[in-house]
Amino acid sequence: MPVQQTQILPAPFLGDISQQYAKELGSVTGAPLQTGAFAPTVAPQTGLQEQATTLAGTQGKGIGAFEQYLTAAEPYAGPDAYKQFMSPYQQQVIDATMTSFDKQAAMQRRGISDRALQAGAYGGARHGIAESEYDAASDMNRNLMEYQMRQQGYGQGIAGAQTAFGQQQQLAQTVPGMYQQDISTLGRVGATDQAQAQAEADAIREGKRMEAYEPYERLGYLGTGVTGLLGGYPGQYQSTVTPNPTPLQSALGIGATGAGIYGAVTGKYNPMNMFQ
Repeated sequence: MPVQQTQILPAPFLGDISQQYAKELGSVTGAPLQTGAFAPTVAPQTGLQEQATTLAGTQGKGIGAFEQYLTAAEPYAGPDAYKQFMSPYQQQVIDATMTSFDKQAAMQRRGISDRALQAGAYGGARHGIAESEYDAASDMNRNLMEYQMRQQGYGQGIAGAQTAFGQQQQLAQTVPGMYQQDISTLGRVGATDQAQAQAEADAIREGKRMEAYEPYERLGYLGTGVTGLLGGYPGQYQSTVTPNPTPLQSALGIGATGAGIYGAVTGKYNPMNMFQ
């Protein structure tokens, strides 16, 4: 007896698109993806950043830039530092001043003698006492004047040494700060340039990645669509399949058919005649 089979098949167009998806899936995933074309990269340092590094390095003038100024300040801190700032004409000024003072003192001393002569006391005790007192006072004034001039020169030398020492200290503080500003500016602008270069490299890399993954994404969209279609069109068509009879079934069928025809003609195989 023939066996009858019933199959529930999807719509014909869904079968076609499913076969297309399976074919493309094997084609796309059959070869490994070459990821080297869009591997991450790091933008190199810019020229400005290299300048900042050099300026801050031991061969530059950033770190340790104060040392040369501290070294230059050392001669201005010693006990004899004032000497290099004293006027080279100080002794000449002192000598000229003392010569003028002595002339004035001599004229005033003669005045004492002239007054004693007019008073009739020239050569007397009072005359001698007056000249002795004047000489003592004159000598004291002369020494005081010379001391004041030398002290003034020494003070000027000390002030000059202190000023030079302070200037070197100020340079030791100011110059490194100026270098640090340059380093900071170079580094900041260089970092901006590097960030821009990194963004451009990332954009190029992302473009290559998108290009490489485009078949996969397209295939993914196709697979998602196929899955949705298959779920939305269940059991649209039914197919009945009757298998072909086997040779034995065919022989038995032919025999039964022939016997029936012969019996109908002769009556020998009529079931009603079997018991007659």
